[in-house]
Amino acid sequence: MRRPSWVPEGTDLDKPNAARVYDYYLGGSHNFEVDREMARKAIGLWPELPQIMRSNRAFLRRAVTYLAERGVTRFLDIGSGIPTFGAVHEIARTIRPESKVVYVDRDPVAVAHSRLLLEGDPASAVVQADLRDLDDLLAHPEVVELVAAGEPVAVLLVAVAHFVSDDEDPWKLIGVLRDALPPGSALVLSHASLEGRPDQAEDHQKLYRMTPTPLTMRTREQITAMFAGFELVEPGVVYLPQWRPDQPHTVGEHPERMAGVAGVGIRS
Repeated sequence: MRRPSWVPEGTDLDKPNAARVYDYYLGGSHNFEVDREMARKAIGLWPELPQIMRSNRAFLRRAVTYLAERGVTRFLDIGSGIPTFGAVHEIARTIRPESKVVYVDRDPVAVAHSRLLLEGDPASAVVQADLRDLDDLLAHPEVVELVAAGEPVAVLLVAVAHFVSDDEDPWKLIGVLRDALPPGSALVLSHASLEGRPDQAEDHQKLYRMTPTPLTMRTREQITAMFAGFELVEPGVVYLPQWRPDQPHTVGEHPERMAGVAGVGIRS
């Protein structure tokens, strides 16, 4: 197929990519038929996947808006995928035009796409790094510059920590991140929850075991513990649609069906 202008040279157009599949779930246009085919197979096993992904992205939008309205202008988006269709820099700059964003992803395809899309944007940077190797992640010049000014930084771990196994200790990793942040910084986190759909939890995890990124769903108590050292913003750790909804009716009758919880915490 002909390579679109947003696709870097050398990209394999015949192999699905998780970041482009996610873009498809969101209703975006930065995906190929091979990605859509993979998404359709996943939806066949888990019909609510697109709604869950969109609910997760809606939480990100509300959380970034909340923090930008309170003066935060520095954002570190870890596990960002491809920053399209309501990306952090677009949301933040509608409120704080001076906002700086560093996008971090370990997937070289997502990073290459992101760098091409953000070419010419001096206030956005893209770093290839892994949450599980924080020595490397925090040493990147773009990340050092973001944190060094001493201004509050919002770290986004949106649908990321559930890809870190218990053996890799996401609680410890988040603690290291917290200690590297200036006072007043924030943690924005969403996570697949066991409580939301206990009848389907094992099937969901089996689905992801067939991919390079297996999923570990956790209890709300385990997820809340990830905010150690942060003061939770009301309403705390709740189902995705329940976190500061734009309108009460947008929560729906069964927010637990979104199979994930989310929260925002502020570092003292």
